[in-house]
Amino acid sequence: MPTPRPAQAAACFLVELGNGDKFLFDIGDGSVERLFGLQIPTAFLDKVFIGHLHGDHFGGIGALYVGGGIAGRFTPLRIWGPSGARPELGTAAAIEAMEKMYLWDLEGRLGQTDVRGFATEVTEFDFKEVQVVYEENGVKITSFPAIHAIDGSVSYRLDWNGLSFVYSSDTYPNKWFVELAKDADLAIHECFIAVPDLVEGSGYNYGLAPEAALQVGTQIHTAPEAFGKVMSAVEPRMAVAYHFWGGIDSTPGVLERIRTTYEGPLSLAQDYMVWNVTKDEIKVRMAVIDHESWNPPAAYPPVPVSPEDRVGYSPEIEAGRWDVDDVLRPIYEEAEEALGREFPYPGDE
Repeated sequence: MPTPRPAQAAACFLVELGNGDKFLFDIGDGSVERLFGLQIPTAFLDKVFIGHLHGDHFGGIGALYVGGGIAGRFTPLRIWGPSGARPELGTAAAIEAMEKMYLWDLEGRLGQTDVRGFATEVTEFDFKEVQVVYEENGVKITSFPAIHAIDGSVSYRLDWNGLSFVYSSDTYPNKWFVELAKDADLAIHECFIAVPDLVEGSGYNYGLAPEAALQVGTQIHTAPEAFGKVMSAVEPRMAVAYHFWGGIDSTPGVLERIRTTYEGPLSLAQDYMVWNVTKDEIKVRMAVIDHESWNPPAAYPPVPVSPEDRVGYSPEIEAGRWDVDDVLRPIYEEAEEALGREFPYPGDE
């Protein structure tokens, strides 16, 4: 949902293939914490496909950009996303602005840590076209238009080894999804909260006036009944509904309304839900993660950094240092003994 809560991150789906490739589709608020909890080296979380530029679908990009760079991604973060009706509404402009926003963060790390991962490679494509936007290592990803909020929303289809994954991001039901998701192995489509639960003063009080609830719940997003109709036409091996609060907040109303128009295989998405897809079966299970985990393990070693690259402090700030050398020097000595290397103490000749 657009409004974050501790129990549920915003939109993000991780696709892991048998050839070792990994792809992220959307990277909403709170999703990076979940990804890090899976303990996947961030070097392999370097390909992100954004459906549209609402915060609940790309609000975590900064955390992946910075956190991934710190935790072991030493290559640029690769990002694919749609153009907009104007250049400033496109993915490239959004990522350029993000990098400017994190300039202080980057400069503060120069000469301190390996910052090779603090870079991006953006592929922006026409949101109006059905087109292949990625084709590497036997994987083909096709973008096609979606209908959501304003121009500039897309959906994706991934094909590999005779298997298919289709992800709507957010959209009103549309002809492109019905055509391109037909008979997919895994078809993920947004399914918004039932309108009665959106109306001010009812349900869990999402806080919308009836007019707004009807507009948002049926025209900007896909209502559960419409989700079911789409999936009845698509007939996937597994349909996945997402974009509603999980649990007793909204799931019962969503499920009841979907089942008025769709009787096939169905998953109601929740955090850490896993679909193991083979040509023979689809298993649905929940991943077990460690909420106290540290950074994911590094896949590759960092490169040494040069103190000469550090930006440093102004004389006024440098003059504010308090002398704690007596407790810091032993830490350097301890490191030298443990690692068998010399680590000159800052300021010594």
